[in-house]
Amino acid sequence: MALPGIIRNSFYLIILLFLFACTKNQKNQKPTVNNEKVEKKVDVPNFNADSAYFFVEQQVLFGPRAPNSQAHKKCGNYLVAKLEEYGAKIFIQESVEQRFDGEKLNMKNIIGSFSPDKNERIFLCAHWDSRFIADHDTTRTKEAIDGANDGASGVGVLLEIARQASIMKPEIGVDIIFFDLEDQGEGGTGDVLSWCIGSQYWSKKPHVSNYNAEYGILLDMVGAPGAIFTQEAYSVEYAKEIVDKYWNQAIESGFSDYFSFEQTPGIIDDHLPINEILKIPTIDIIEYDPSTENHFNKYWHTHGDGMNNISRETLKAVGQTVMDALYNE
Repeated sequence: MALPGIIRNSFYLIILLFLFACTKNQKNQKPTVNNEKVEKKVDVPNFNADSAYFFVEQQVLFGPRAPNSQAHKKCGNYLVAKLEEYGAKIFIQESVEQRFDGEKLNMKNIIGSFSPDKNERIFLCAHWDSRFIADHDTTRTKEAIDGANDGASGVGVLLEIARQASIMKPEIGVDIIFFDLEDQGEGGTGDVLSWCIGSQYWSKKPHVSNYNAEYGILLDMVGAPGAIFTQEAYSVEYAKEIVDKYWNQAIESGFSDYFSFEQTPGIIDDHLPINEILKIPTIDIIEYDPSTENHFNKYWHTHGDGMNNISRETLKAVGQTVMDALYNE
C-alpha cells in the first residue's frame, strides 16, 4: 500500500536526518587499533655482496694464512685495523699453542665489540687461519692453501656486517670474533681436540670476565657457488631454537635455495667447544655437500680453494640472512 504524499515526504525526511546523524557520529569517532597486530617495522641495511667479496679477496692476496707465516701476521693486522676503522672496541688474545705434531704456533684471536656497554648481546664468529697443508689434494700436499672459502669467506661476511654496523647500529650489542688455529688439526682419525684451538682457548678464557651472550653464530665455508646449508646436528642439539630462527629467516629473506631444513651429521668446528665449555648456545652455518666423500666443499683442503670458489650470490644469501635476524632482535 502506498503512503499518502505528505506522510511519505515526512518519512523520507526523518530517514535522511537519521543517516546524517549517523555519518557525523562516525566521522567524530577515533579509529580503533588492535595493538597486538601492529608489527614493528625495522630498517635493515642492505648487505653488500661486492664489499664482502672484496674482503675475502684481500685476505687471499696476503697468501696462505698458515700460523707463523708473514701472510698470517699481515692478515691479522689487517683484520684488527678494519674492525678499528668500523668503531669496534678491540680485544686481542695472543698465546703460543702446540700443534698435534709438536710445532709451536703463534695464536691470535681477534675480537671487535660493538656497543660493549650493552648487556643484551650476541656474537658472530669465523676462523681466519688457513690450512697449513693441502692434505686432500693430489699435488703440493705439503704446501699451505689459500683457504678462500674455508676461512676467508666467513671473515669476509663478518667484516661487511661490521661495516654496516658502523653506519647503523643494531639495537643489541654485537661481538665479532675471528678465531685462530681452527684448521691446524690432525687429519684422519686424529684427536678432535687438535682442531679449533683458538675457540677452545676463548671458551675457557673469554675476552672479558663473566662474558655472556644470548647466542652465537658461526660462519664456515659460506662462499662457494651453489652452496647448501643444512641443519648441522650439534647446532640442533645445543641450539635448536636458534637454528629454527635463522633458517626461517633465510626463507623469509628469499634464500630458500641455499638453506635446507635437512638435518645432517655433526661437524667438529668452533661452535662445539663454545657449546660444551662456555655453554652459550651456538650454531654453525656451514656448507654440506652430499656429492663428496667427506660431505665438505669439493675444494676443501686443496689448492682449488681460491677466489674461483667464491660466489657473491652465496655471500649475499648468508650475509643478508644474518643481518635480517640480527637487526630484528
